[in-house]
Amino acid sequence: MNARTLMLIGLSLALGLGAAWMANNWLSARLAAGPDDNLQSVVVATVEIPFGQMVEAQHVSLVRMPKGTVPDDAFDSVDKTVGKIATFGMLRGDILRAARLAEHLGGSTLASLIEKDKRAVTVRVDDVVGVGGFLLPGNRVDVLATKKTDGAGNTAKSETILEDLRVLAVDQTASTDKTQPVVVRAVTLEMTPEEAEKLVKAKTEGQLQLALRNPLDNQKKPLPVEPVAMAAPPAPAPIVAPKPAVRRSSGPGGITVIRGTAVETAKAQL
Repeated sequence: MNARTLMLIGLSLALGLGAAWMANNWLSARLAAGPDDNLQSVVVATVEIPFGQMVEAQHVSLVRMPKGTVPDDAFDSVDKTVGKIATFGMLRGDILRAARLAEHLGGSTLASLIEKDKRAVTVRVDDVVGVGGFLLPGNRVDVLATKKTDGAGNTAKSETILEDLRVLAVDQTASTDKTQPVVVRAVTLEMTPEEAEKLVKAKTEGQLQLALRNPLDNQKKPLPVEPVAMAAPPAPAPIVAPKPAVRRSSGPGGITVIRGTAVETAKAQL
């Protein structure tokens, strides 16, 4: 083996070692590099999560998204979402947000769907006529009350007593994945304590009926203005006739007294 061959072998070894060293440095730099500052970890749904469903670990996953596209109330950890109740239906790929989840503190999941200042009241379907079974959790309804206006029952009066109430559950189901009419036995509505008292009172006085609302219609009719009782005006002061002026004058032979238009003359005794 001559010197030329040895030189080529040495040069090849040097180039190989140099290439291996550069590749090792590049790989180490990539592994040691931190995450991109423009990305953020976000919890998204991997399956459809219906209304009222408890979130489980297999329902969600963690992905990286640009910070500008992430809502402020999004979750950055799967553990923060597991065990919560979905207050809105979510599709696969939707970002889980705090506004669409409720804490489950025990008991039924329905209790977690009720707002803090609201109550859940169940109405039997026997007392509810209408909507033909097209009623699902999450719908909005009005409540109409009908009561008889005479003892014979020949005439009746109907009026809307409650408006824009949210349906929490139909029968004992809080799922919204149905599109066909279903025969149920009860409907659970969300309302304030004052509205609950009004509903129970109307139920004892007559029949109830539900009217299904368009989800975009959140307008309520103005409440009737009760007439304000006005205070009676003060009674006018009695008119007092002025007393007639009395003038006295004396003359020869007596005293003359004038009262208004009357003139009296009296003799003076010495």
